[in-house]
Amino acid sequence: MASSRARPADPTVRSGLAGPTAPPDRRRAAVPLRRRLTPYGFLLPAFCLYAAFLLVPIGRAVQLSLYEWDGLTVGTFVGLDNFATVASDPRLREAFWHALVLIIFYSVLPLLIGLLLAAVLNRGKVRGLPFFRTVIFLPQVVAMVVVAVAWRQIYAPNGSLNSGLRAVGLGSLARPWLGDYTFSLPAVGFVGTWVSMGLVTVLLLAGMSRIPIDLFEAARLDGAGAVREFFAITLPAIRGEITVALTLTIIAALKTFDLVYVTTGGGPGTSTTVPSYEVYRRAFQLGEVGAAAAVGITLTILIFGINLVVNKVGDRSST
Repeated sequence: MASSRARPADPTVRSGLAGPTAPPDRRRAAVPLRRRLTPYGFLLPAFCLYAAFLLVPIGRAVQLSLYEWDGLTVGTFVGLDNFATVASDPRLREAFWHALVLIIFYSVLPLLIGLLLAAVLNRGKVRGLPFFRTVIFLPQVVAMVVVAVAWRQIYAPNGSLNSGLRAVGLGSLARPWLGDYTFSLPAVGFVGTWVSMGLVTVLLLAGMSRIPIDLFEAARLDGAGAVREFFAITLPAIRGEITVALTLTIIAALKTFDLVYVTTGGGPGTSTTVPSYEVYRRAFQLGEVGAAAAVGITLTILIFGINLVVNKVGDRSST
């Protein structure tokens, strides 16, 4: 009879392991280099296009901002003098202040109006909602130059706005809106409100449509009213859409050019001048290409900084 001596137990079997496990670094090294580089190969064409049409022009603008150059003759290296001019020139400081004011008209007012409209339409289940979304989104489809020409006619001394005011007995309020030092910037900003309102409303409606109906039904069973539902359920659920809307409209407000160029040309005086218009004016009218590039780079940094803060706050609120 064969000996029945027991064999020593395998420690890997006793511990429930089939064998020693390789450390993560060794497993990563075992993956062929070609397989690890394959995803970057798929990204390379898109990155090349991105670099060619965005990174390279930005880098060229940064280079030009360090020179005093009229676009024709040989430039002179001046370092950061052009950026010092941006900080010290009263006209440029005023232009950047006007751009910040336009954020109120392009972003804050459309967001408030859009929240109200979207909440009413979503709660009321309005019939023909797709048609309404299409109509309110139309200003985004029309070219801004066309919008500017139309509103310039509306704001004209004998335009439809003043004619309407006179027709209802408010002729004392009629004025050359785009030629008034006090009202020209709000008049331009109101056009931005009209354009941005549709985009913001459609974004918020899309966010509200994905909120589960069960949440609203449970809130109503608990006795919550429309206002309580909005602040407790709707508003927290659409923070992502609010962040996107603010990002897009803030960019539009800070880089606006065609609206100002067509309606006021920066006037009267400098009451509606903005950084983008100053870039055009200095580069193509005054021949100060280096200074124009410095204004453009400063504006890019401002846009990036403000939207970085907006997205940080939005991400923190959604967690």
